[in-house]
Amino acid sequence: MTLQQDLVRHYRWLRQYGYNDSHSGNASVREQDHFYVTPTGACADLLEADQLVRCPVDGQPGEGASLDGLLHAGVYRKNPQARAVLHSHGAYSVAMTLQGKDFIPVDFEGQYYFERIPVISMPYDRYLDLAAEAVSGMLAEHKVVVVRGHGVYAAAETINLAYKWTCSFELSAKTAFLASQAGTL
Repeated sequence: MTLQQDLVRHYRWLRQYGYNDSHSGNASVREQDHFYVTPTGACADLLEADQLVRCPVDGQPGEGASLDGLLHAGVYRKNPQARAVLHSHGAYSVAMTLQGKDFIPVDFEGQYYFERIPVISMPYDRYLDLAAEAVSGMLAEHKVVVVRGHGVYAAAETINLAYKWTCSFELSAKTAFLASQAGTL
């Protein structure tokens, strides 16, 4: 399996397991001085590896790249160990961080993987102006960050590890939500 095929596989899993809707989120993998990113408006159900957009780490994203192309490039510049970035919209992750407070896991696995998950607040109408710098800066220090009301970004040395961080955070957020509903928090 090529790096690009693996990217598509993980992007489809985000859709298949409910972390994204059919056309949301984005994903990239780095290869030396460039990276491959999902195109703007990509449908996870139909995306093929040859539709990924090749972008330089230093420079402007390729034509048709995700609107988060600059954000992905920024992550790779600020975190040289990162080889993959996933952006998802897990309902529990987003819901449990809507107040704008950093997420502190209450479950064992969540605490094992994350001391805290930072939440970045920005006006929605300024997202494209502010997100690349804010998210890439935070992902240089943290495995996962959230843009309040928007979604989750995970960066790691492999795409499968970024996927693990995404899934682990969503389960931790779901556990916290259920515990609060049950009155045990």
